[in-house]
Order: sequence, then C-alpha cells, then structure tokens
Amino acid sequence: MSPRSSLLLAAVAGIVSALVTLAVAAVIAVFFGLANPIVSVGSLVIDLVPAGVKTAVIGVFGTGDKAFLLTVLGVIVFIAAVFVGILQSRRPPWGTLLLCALGFIALAAAVSRANASILDALPTVVGVLFGILILRVLVRRLEGWRAATGRAPTRARAGAQVERRSFIQLAAVTGIVALVVGTGAQLATAASTVATEVRKKLKLPAAASPAPAIPAGAELDVPGISPYIVPAADFYRIDTAIQVPSINPDTWKLKIIGMVENEIEITFAELLKLPMKERIITLACVSQEVGGNLVGNAKWLGYPIRELLARAKPLPGADMVLSRSIDGFTAGSPLPVLQDPNTDALLAVGMNGAPLPLEHGFPVRMVVPGLYGYVSATKWVVEMKVTSYAADQGYWTPRGWSEKGPVKLSSRIDTPQDGRQVKAGKVAIAGIAWHQHVGVRGVEVQIDGGAWQQASLAKVVTVDSWLQWSFAWDAGKGSHQIAVRATDENGQVQTSKLADPVPNGSTGLHTIHLQVA
Repeated sequence: MSPRSSLLLAAVAGIVSALVTLAVAAVIAVFFGLANPIVSVGSLVIDLVPAGVKTAVIGVFGTGDKAFLLTVLGVIVFIAAVFVGILQSRRPPWGTLLLCALGFIALAAAVSRANASILDALPTVVGVLFGILILRVLVRRLEGWRAATGRAPTRARAGAQVERRSFIQLAAVTGIVALVVGTGAQLATAASTVATEVRKKLKLPAAASPAPAIPAGAELDVPGISPYIVPAADFYRIDTAIQVPSINPDTWKLKIIGMVENEIEITFAELLKLPMKERIITLACVSQEVGGNLVGNAKWLGYPIRELLARAKPLPGADMVLSRSIDGFTAGSPLPVLQDPNTDALLAVGMNGAPLPLEHGFPVRMVVPGLYGYVSATKWVVEMKVTSYAADQGYWTPRGWSEKGPVKLSSRIDTPQDGRQVKAGKVAIAGIAWHQHVGVRGVEVQIDGGAWQQASLAKVVTVDSWLQWSFAWDAGKGSHQIAVRATDENGQVQTSKLADPVPNGSTGLHTIHLQVA
C-alpha cells in the first residue's frame, strides 16, 4: 500500500466516524427531544459572529443565510474528520483526542442554549462515544491491511485481500447507514411533526375587527411588481433559529413579568377566546440593503399587545418590553409604542387567513408596525418582560445594533430588474414604497440624473402597509440609469445619503441600470 493510499484511507476512517457521531447524536436528539449538536453549534456561531459579518452574509445570501451557515459547518466538519482519521492512523491517540475536543465544543454549545438542561449533553456524549469506537476499529483494520501488504509475497496477496475486504465493508456499510439514518433524523426534526399536525387541524376564530377591504386599484396590473399581499410561502424569513422550533399550542404559555403590578400568564386557548383584530402590516428587516427583498406585506390576525399590558399595569420607570422567544432570542421594544392606542401592535396567531406557518412563529409571534423586526417581531414568543433600556438589552443591541429601530422611509424598483435589456418605447417602471405607521404620499422617478417625475400611485389601503407605484417611461435606445425616491405623509423626502444597515437600517436611493435596444 502506498503512503498516499494509506493517507486517503485514514481520512475515510475519520469521515465515517464523524458520520456515525452525527447520526447517533441526531437520532437521540429526535427520540428524546434534546439538543442536536449541529444545530447547537450553528446557533452558537450566529451568537458569536460580529454584526458586520452577519449583515454581509444576509446581503449576499438573503433568506438562504442559514443554508449557507450549515454548508460552511459541513465543510468544517469534513475537514476536521479528515484530520481525525489521519492523526489516529499516524499518531494515536491524537485522532481520538481531537474527536473528543470537537465533541466538547458541541457539548458546551448544547448545554449553554436557552432552556437547556444537562440532559442536552446526552446526544453529543453518546454520539462521540460511538464515533470513537468506529474510528478505532476502522484504523485497526487499516493497520492490519497495511501489515498484510508488507508480508512475504506468497502470503501478502491473500492476507491483504482479507484485511482490505474487512476495512472496506465496515467503512462502506457503516458510512451509508450513518448517512441514511442521520439524514432521516434531520428530516424528522425539520418536519416538526407534532406542531405541523396540530397546525393543520387548528381553526382560528373570526376577527372581531376585520382588516379593511382591499379596494380596486390597490394592486397594479404590472408584470413583475410585488403582490400587495405576499403569500406566506414567499414571505422573507430572517431570524437566529437554525432549527425551526416545534411548539405544541396546548402547552404554550405567555408570561408578562418584570416591572408590573400584576404578572400575567395566558395560554393559547385563552388567547384565542379574546377579541381578535385583523390588520394588514408590512414587516421589514433592518439588515436589508437598499433595494433588497427583506420586506413583506401580509394580513395578520392577533390580539392587541396593549390590552395585555394594561392588565399587567407597568410600573413607573419602565420604558421597554423585552420579549423572549422559546429559543432564547430577545427583542427590546419601546413600551410607549406597544401601549399606543393608535398602533396595531399584535400578538399574532394568523397570517393571510391561516395559522402562522412554523417558520414564521407558530403558534404566536409579535407584529409591530413602524419598528424593524429585530426590536419587535419576536417569533415563537413565550415571555414579555416589562423593564427599562437602562437595565436590559435585546439580542442585537450588544452586537452593534441600535436600541430602538424605527423603520425608515424606503422605496424599491421591482421591474424592470437591474441589468436587463428592454425594447425602446413605452416601458412600465414599477415597484413599492413604504414607511410603516406613517404612510407614503408620493413617489418620484429620475431618469439619467434628470428632473424628478411623479409616479402614479395605487390606492392606499392602510398607512401600515406598503404602496405600489408605477411610471410610464418613453425609453430611448442606449444605456440608462433609473432611480426612485418616496415622500411620506409627513412631507419627509427619502434621503439619497448612503448608509449601511448597521446600526439602524440602510438609507439611499434604489438605482438600476438598463440597456434599451
């Protein structure tokens, strides 16, 4: 056996041991409802990565940020597994020690997550033990194979074939079984079976206060423009959850604690008996770049948060509500905004006429018009702590984002898309503009740095939702630059000053370039 072949086979042993480790851990995690080490490590990475890196990843991959993170983790695990196998083959027991060290990192991540217990260490510990066992057996058989090839020629061929068959069979069977079982366990986790089945059977109450009817003319008939109401399946998703929490509504409770006269606990069944409001509200992510797609408009069904806060009776000195998700994420929302009788801040249970999708916060989430999601739109919410900005911080504040996140006046060109070629003549330029809880008064389009020209607006449905607009352009041949800006109901004109999303949202004018032929 050549040194190169020996090295390659040792790497295979390490990879198979890693697959076994992860598969066993995943199965135990699913069976007992405990922490999956890959998910725990991924969540820890999200916590530790600087805000600028997160923003850059979201800017490049958008809602695929989690898939990107898991891909990177997979590559790291693969490389580490290769080193585990080679070290165990060349310098035992260093491969075993490296596998233990990696397991310790995963264990620390698992037990340090929100609501974790010492039992959450079990999947990682058992997985690593099985991984070590397979690693040592495979390396021992590889050593036997190498030794057989070094014997006298008459004995080498038969002995080497036996040892070779023994190694390849164990590596192949174990690796394939681990891959299939591990993948199945991950899919079972992703399916969130209990919550999915309960959600399918759940019937939401009718709204005591329905959303305003969408009038004719509120949605423009322009190909390529964003729909006024975005289907749940197409709605953007940005959060810190690597694995979507699976919550049974029968066991869900919300607690309102902290600086209040009366601490409150409410169940899902109790919440559904309260008079629900239905409102059309646009949500936006603070990480969105100018012209980005991390914004969406939907019809939400929920109970006013201010009514629950009124029951709790916040004490003097309180100016913030720290909402907490079941996965540990927190958001600090200004208490006056949540108490404002003119702000439809909702404890939402429905989206577009159906129960919330799991990935959008089922069974209950917060929806607050006028605030970026990082300080208001807590999904899978289980606690609201009435407190102060002096005493507490939301998840993103110590990571470089501002304490309060009022949305900024913004507009976007949906069609034509940047870099496209269009035919000379009449071209429909269209898109959306928004300034939640303020409203948009007008939209203007600029061609090649010339005068600003008024666009036509769709009918306004509510100031809490975005507004469609269009502009008929007589396009001449050549290269052109097109920009858009909005003016809100207070007369504020959208700024052209460029600013990055960190620390409180991007600014600037969305600009596209077209080639007219």
